[in-house]
Amino acid sequence: MLTPTGTLRAVFLQTNPVQGRVDPKTGAVSGPAVDLTRELGRQLGVPVSIIGVAGARALIDSVKNHTADIGFLAFDPTRATDVDFSQVYSLSWSSYIVPLNSPLHAVADADRKGIRIGAATGDSPELYLSRNLKNAELKRYANPPSEEVLRMLAAGEFDAWAANRQRLIEMAAGAPNLRVLPDNYFAVLQAIIVPKGDRAALEVVNRFLNDARASGLIKKAIDKAGLSGSLDVAPAR
Repeated sequence: MLTPTGTLRAVFLQTNPVQGRVDPKTGAVSGPAVDLTRELGRQLGVPVSIIGVAGARALIDSVKNHTADIGFLAFDPTRATDVDFSQVYSLSWSSYIVPLNSPLHAVADADRKGIRIGAATGDSPELYLSRNLKNAELKRYANPPSEEVLRMLAAGEFDAWAANRQRLIEMAAGAPNLRVLPDNYFAVLQAIIVPKGDRAALEVVNRFLNDARASGLIKKAIDKAGLSGSLDVAPAR
């Protein structure tokens, strides 16, 4: 049963704008994860609770420990040992932010000896780069705020910061001495997680996502959040 308490309880990464946002003043939530949860709750005929959490581990634990029914999380095989993933509903693009005078002009330029790439430990870009970088050095940081990333980049602690494109665009908007590279190295597979082994819940979620894709709901949620160019609807599998 997807809603054992009678309420659809959902969690998303509060620091990931391609999933959702939490207003720092009011606590109000918005974004694709919120729109999808509310529509799923409407179809199920139950109220919804949507909470932003800090970090993938906390999100996985919420679903694993049954304090949440669903969670919005990028697929990675290392995470699938604890929870089950739905089909992919959207693709969020990942790139690098670099100093304005950086010699890096495309993502392929970054994978060279002597280049240091910073990334948040456990984030999808870090997981991907840890498996795919061949020459550059990957430097891991424990979920630093944007202000700290900008400080470290300006101080030369690394040559590029890896994250999803939307995060990078928002960081660069307030930092005229930085730029986001024009291309991407990875499409992060955004999906919904349910407790491990709960096939019935997974079937409900997958049917919902099929309908949400076909009806245009996913695209509408992306456009409403102003994420076009950073987030695309995933093709039907």
